[in-house]
Amino acid sequence: MSRPQPAQATTPPAPAIDAFPLVRALEALERWHRAPSTAARDEVAAALEGVLAAVGARGAILEVSAAPLPELEVGSGTLAQIPPAEEREGLATFALGSDSPHGTRGRLTLDAPAGAAEAVVRTMEVALDAAWSRAEVHARAERLSALETASRAVAAELDIDRVLTVIVERVRDLVDAEYAALGVADGRGRIERFITSGVTPELRGQIGPVPHGMGLLGRIIREGRTLRVDDILKDPTAYGFPARHPIMRSFLGAPVVVKGRSVGNLYLTDKRGGLPFTEDDERLVEMFAVHAGIAIENARLHDLVQRLAVVEERERIGKDLHDGIIQAIYAVGLSLEDVPELVEDQAGHAEAVARVDRAIDALNLVIADIRSYILRLRPTMGGEEDPVESLARLGEELGMNAMIDLEVDLEVGADILRAMPPDRSSDLLFIAREALSNVARHSGATRTSVVLAPEDDDLVLCVEDNGRGFDPALRGGPDHLGRHQGLGNMRDRAVGMGGSFAIERPNGTGTRIIVRVPASPNVASGSVPPSGPETSNRD
Repeated sequence: MSRPQPAQATTPPAPAIDAFPLVRALEALERWHRAPSTAARDEVAAALEGVLAAVGARGAILEVSAAPLPELEVGSGTLAQIPPAEEREGLATFALGSDSPHGTRGRLTLDAPAGAAEAVVRTMEVALDAAWSRAEVHARAERLSALETASRAVAAELDIDRVLTVIVERVRDLVDAEYAALGVADGRGRIERFITSGVTPELRGQIGPVPHGMGLLGRIIREGRTLRVDDILKDPTAYGFPARHPIMRSFLGAPVVVKGRSVGNLYLTDKRGGLPFTEDDERLVEMFAVHAGIAIENARLHDLVQRLAVVEERERIGKDLHDGIIQAIYAVGLSLEDVPELVEDQAGHAEAVARVDRAIDALNLVIADIRSYILRLRPTMGGEEDPVESLARLGEELGMNAMIDLEVDLEVGADILRAMPPDRSSDLLFIAREALSNVARHSGATRTSVVLAPEDDDLVLCVEDNGRGFDPALRGGPDHLGRHQGLGNMRDRAVGMGGSFAIERPNGTGTRIIVRVPASPNVASGSVPPSGPETSNRD
């Protein structure tokens, strides 16, 4: 109904709004907002009666319907016992907040003279508007806090189920719904995760399997848009409820999107008080659905990184086993090949005993390396040994075990090698061991040289032999190295140090392996080595 008509000139002006009844009404409405109860309702009634008394009105019925304020209907004075609607004829009813951009927030039904009615309406409208504004600020602060909580969970928590549980529970509280759920579908559209809030574990067990994405839930995923339904039972696309499932009415669901593809849905049912979900609720649920999508994508990326890390670690261990332990065992085998002949020869008995003793010592070192791998400790080539001495020792072992004349020239590059970080010098030693092992096993060489020298800003390791070399007709393309683990491992280690790896056939015979690595440890790794000839008869 319209506001009371302005009083005639002979009518006394409307009483001024008394500050005390206004403040008391505002405080009573705020208490009702914080904790709706019988006591809070009685306080609103008492405050309303104070306003009536201040302006000379007889009775009033206040109806509040302005979320986030809880709904309220309370009477005072002659209308303390609220009469049925059909018995209110003759009483004036006024909209409260009708001029607000947010629409009407309630109604006031009055038993009062015209002037008094205007004062009551003005007082209660101001009080209700102020209470609603404070409630809205509080609600927005809660929403921001909930979004912050969800954001922190997404950023800090790797357990996807815990993150999604935080999101579901927070949005359910904020929207004031009885139930909430979040379903995540796999690549074939089947629900692989289903998080609920408001349903006890016992009831969930009685309901049975998770939803199959039929009805409204399927529409959300297929159409990729938010759905808001006032009554599920009346919606033609609803699929119905399984046995023991709570009967639900109002529905609000939003798609969970990852990289433009709908992978599930976040939905809520039964807004408390029997009210329908609002546009504000819809916007809030959509924001939380975005966070759910980020959490799901983060979890999948984390799983991918973990799998890649496992693969990388396996490759690293395989590389180190091949370059270190396997080569060491092979060297022991070479050293023992002539032992039976030496034992039969009386003159060679002492040499046989010495070789066996050296083999035992070498095998003990191998066992120590294996223990280190078991403990996830990467073994170094020479432990605390000087890297230059370790490189020289590799050459001596080759000459001793394979009966190959060896020339070693390490002096010029020795200081640079010693200045390198241990992991880089260890990689260079692994490369040298693999190269010399290949010479012993495959080359048929009688002479080998190992040279370490600086060149420009690099440290260059060159291992050259006069063996059979390789057959150019069998040479592969750029990926040829990858098919021979030893060669591929050497190349990977060189590239990992920011260097390059090349194989040449000098003068049409033999093999020359050239490894260039930055002399400075600050040079970034990952440079692409120049392509060159590769051997096809090496491991």
